[in-house]
Amino acid sequence: MNGDGLPGRGGSGVEPVTIKTARLTLREKRLEDAEDDYAWRTDAELARYDAVNPLRMGFPDYLRLYKSDLRVPPARQLVLGVDNERGEHIANCMCYDIDLPSREGELGIMVGRKDCWSQGYGTEAITAFLPFIFQKFNLRRVYLHTLDWNHRAQRSFEKCGFRPIGKVVRNGYNFIMMEITRDEVLKPDLAQTSAGPAS
Repeated sequence: MNGDGLPGRGGSGVEPVTIKTARLTLREKRLEDAEDDYAWRTDAELARYDAVNPLRMGFPDYLRLYKSDLRVPPARQLVLGVDNERGEHIANCMCYDIDLPSREGELGIMVGRKDCWSQGYGTEAITAFLPFIFQKFNLRRVYLHTLDWNHRAQRSFEKCGFRPIGKVVRNGYNFIMMEITRDEVLKPDLAQTSAGPAS
């Protein structure tokens, strides 16, 4: 934590969540991510892939809400930043709408750095993220929705073990729903990442 109580590079002596792969570090969100996240949320092309409208809020208002979420993260979700091998923030991955009684949650990822597309970063991040969230929240199933025309994303999710289970229409958009189960992820041969203690 920084002096203002927000996560950042200042450090608090508390071991943060950290998941490492060959090229990536998945770590807790911090204040320094705000400018990247704002740029990605206001980008029309990225918004199209997320089936939402680009954010129209000004940065000062966005930053105020961002700080609030860092201090008191929204319930039923976990969002981690993804840094590449050079320590650059390139993506975010998240598990949200976590339902503890039914032991399931929805997965999402945004590779905001377009120069990092089609390099396997998304697949690598998700493969590392899945064992962590299955264990942290004791989930039995993780599902996701991807636009039916986004074949690149579908191929990436299939590489991670997700399989299509149906079609869904939400807000006028057509999605492919995909899922993966706990038993498919938590196998001895898939324990390829190291994670710090959850906080």
